Amino acid sequence: MELLMFSLVLLQGISPCFGFPNGAPTSACDDMVPRHTGVQPQPTPAPYTILTSTRTLQTGQPITVTITGTNYRGVLLEARSAASTSTNALGSWQLPPPDTKFLQCSGNKEGAITHANTNLKDDTTVFTWIPPNNTNTIYFMATVAQQRTVYWLNIRSGTLIKGSEGIGLATGGNPGMASKGFLLLLAPCMLVSQMLPR
Repeated sequence: MELLMFSLVLLQGISPCFGFPNGAPTSACDDMVPRHTGVQPQPTPAPYTILTSTRTLQTGQPITVTITGTNYRGVLLEARSAASTSTNALGSWQLPPPDTKFLQCSGNKEGAITHANTNLKDDTTVFTWIPPNNTNTIYFMATVAQQRTVYWLNIRSGTLIKGSEGIGLATGGNPGMASKGFLLLLAPCMLVSQMLPR
């Protein structure tokens, strides 16, 4: 009996040292801090960047999100409102890629993505997110862990802005593409006006 009690106490004391190899806990949803006992985030700039397929939000149109940089083992990824200081996870993620899974955040079963194991992940791990109807500006926020004792907080994408469903934006273009499209339309009009009699 004493051996059993000793084993239980030992396991209880050791288990927090392992971190969360099967994904972030829901308690990390707001501050995105891993609950790795005795470990602090890296003070240096993160060797990761969050890339998105577009800078324009279209209701119901999927956006792909990729974390580029060195290989990593742990991740917590959410979309948040750029118009407020709320830490609520917005929108919903589609089927998570291998070695990742959904994490319920802000009451949303598909509100965040986290690692499902400690297998290596890289920039071929592509996440797909669907914007909600009621959001005009968002950004993606991530915590990325290379290993249990080496992680970075507050890795943030650029801001995505809700766009009109016009030419150049509906297909996942960005505002720069829209202005180039306008110039392409303007050029033929200028040529025609020069050819008309005065």
